[in-house]
Amino acid sequence: METYLEGVKKQYSYYKHLGDQTLERLSEEQLFWKYNDESNSIAAIVKHMWGNMLSRWTDFLTTDGEKEWRQRDAEFEHDVYSKVALLEIWEAGWKCLFDALESLTEDDLNKTIFIRNQGHSVTDAINRQLAHYAYHVGQMVFVGKMLLGENWASLSIPKGDSIKFNTEKFSKEKVKVHFTEEFLKSKK
Repeated sequence: METYLEGVKKQYSYYKHLGDQTLERLSEEQLFWKYNDESNSIAAIVKHMWGNMLSRWTDFLTTDGEKEWRQRDAEFEHDVYSKVALLEIWEAGWKCLFDALESLTEDDLNKTIFIRNQGHSVTDAINRQLAHYAYHVGQMVFVGKMLLGENWASLSIPKGDSIKFNTEKFSKEKVKVHFTEEFLKSKK
């Protein structure tokens, strides 16, 4: 039986993969494109996620998730200038997150941690961050689709292929697997 921690690691991996695929497909110039002055570029979203990940997941069980050293407003400033540098902080944020998850045990899940002095069970804090990162990765994918238009290759079920996809799924025996299993196998 899969544990909560095993399942949540797979979900985080899935959303990282969607972000990875988006970042890979876009040029350096496209990563810094903004729809208007009030919107964020993919680079700004990545930088924000990196800052959030470092703050939330460093000393996850022992210190407040909003670290004193975090400069949240600066996460939206344009001071990362290359795709290489952007990918470095993307990977650093995810490494911090996965290192923290790997250190947890099932016994840790009911402990209380704090984010901005608000208590959360470890499970609630993990779920909070999963939703936050899925939200931002979704923004990245949306911007990527806008930029590439008809050259965008779907990261899930392509438009118009739902019947084909479902026919294939329902032609197989029922099986209990995590929804990311196909992704995780293809990633190896």
